Amino acid sequence: MGILNNFWQAISMPNEILINLILIIGIFIENFLVLCLFTTILNIYPKIFQKIIYVFSMSVIGILTMYFIPSPFNIFVNLFIPILVAYLIFKISILKTSASIIISLIILNLLGALLLNPYISILNITTEELNHIPFYRFLYMCTLYIFAIIIILILKVKNIKIIILEDIDNKNKIIIMLNLLSGILAIIIQSIILFYYVDKLPILITFLSFISLLTYFVISIYSLTRVFKLILTTRKLESAEEYNNTLRILHDNVRGFKHDFDNIVTTIGGYVRTNDMNGLKKYYVQLEDDCQRVNNLYILNPDVVNNDGVYNLLTKKYYEADSKDIKVNITFLLDLSTLHMKIYEFARILGILLDNAIEASLECEEKIINLTFRNDIKNSRELIIVENTYKNKDIDTEKIFEKGISGKENHTGLGLWEVRKLINKNNNINLYTSKNDKFFSQQLEIYY
Repeated sequence: MGILNNFWQAISMPNEILINLILIIGIFIENFLVLCLFTTILNIYPKIFQKIIYVFSMSVIGILTMYFIPSPFNIFVNLFIPILVAYLIFKISILKTSASIIISLIILNLLGALLLNPYISILNITTEELNHIPFYRFLYMCTLYIFAIIIILILKVKNIKIIILEDIDNKNKIIIMLNLLSGILAIIIQSIILFYYVDKLPILITFLSFISLLTYFVISIYSLTRVFKLILTTRKLESAEEYNNTLRILHDNVRGFKHDFDNIVTTIGGYVRTNDMNGLKKYYVQLEDDCQRVNNLYILNPDVVNNDGVYNLLTKKYYEADSKDIKVNITFLLDLSTLHMKIYEFARILGILLDNAIEASLECEEKIINLTFRNDIKNSRELIIVENTYKNKDIDTEKIFEKGISGKENHTGLGLWEVRKLINKNNNINLYTSKNDKFFSQQLEIYY
């Protein structure tokens, strides 16, 4: 009994050492809960070592801010630092990271705002007792964490997630970031008010404050979702327009083949009857070019190129090359939905490589571009190969990546320099440049 009495006295009386120990443990638990919330919201599955690094680094930062920055002003640090740490560890875009972390922190703070006043009212204690008596502090934190776990489980079971696009225009990015910043400001103000006046405010006022924050949170999420849905719808409409154009051209080509089918067969028969194999080979090569063009149009299908942005980019560049009498051969055997790099950076690199291929092949008598997209399972990588005929056989495959270096007149030479910058940002991407007597080749390798 003496041990139990001593234990109860230790946790029911002001005890700074036990309070600090509870707070340190709580920091680790809260960072883990934030990690669970934002990974659930984004529907991502980071590696175990990434989770450990995030929770440990954020917990160390939280402990340091607890001791060296007085409450409630350490809230400022504890709201912005997680965004930076998550961005560096998980390599997700700053917009996705900011949105998911802030939403996660808003959820935890809303829970805290809802539970704090009823908790101290039911137990008939002051904030001073809550902050200095271990039993009250431990019970409050356990209650908060149980509700947080329930929310995480609901999000997982209902598969509730937010689609946050990376490659959106600057205007929408600014609107979204302002919305998120206003959310941070609301959290900070609410936390400061609760810190100083929670035991002086009636439960009704606290409840109304919680409702106002919850309303803002729901409306913000709804508006954010609507913005992204609108952007996605716009892209799908653009893709549908491009696909309709492709279908129209494909239909015209098929009609042309149908109309000329008898003539084609008769011509082939003439070569066969006269045993003119050289003439037949020459005729076949010309016929094969038209067949390849129809095949390319079949490949330029949003069901095959299963990303709206990349599909629009490919069709635009294909039509540009075709209008300049450049023969384009496309092989597409890649699922872009599982691409192991940011689609925004992938599209930028692909666009630059295609622009360079079009310009280089345009200078040649034989204008050819070969595009290959495939998954190299054996070597755990995705390959995108852009080959083109070129005129300058003395081109330096290393020097072209330097800033300001360009083999074309009136060009800044920033394209491939930008490509190298993007590749250096990712540790799983490589660009292998080579050339032979006929083709200049750029092979983008994405490892997984």
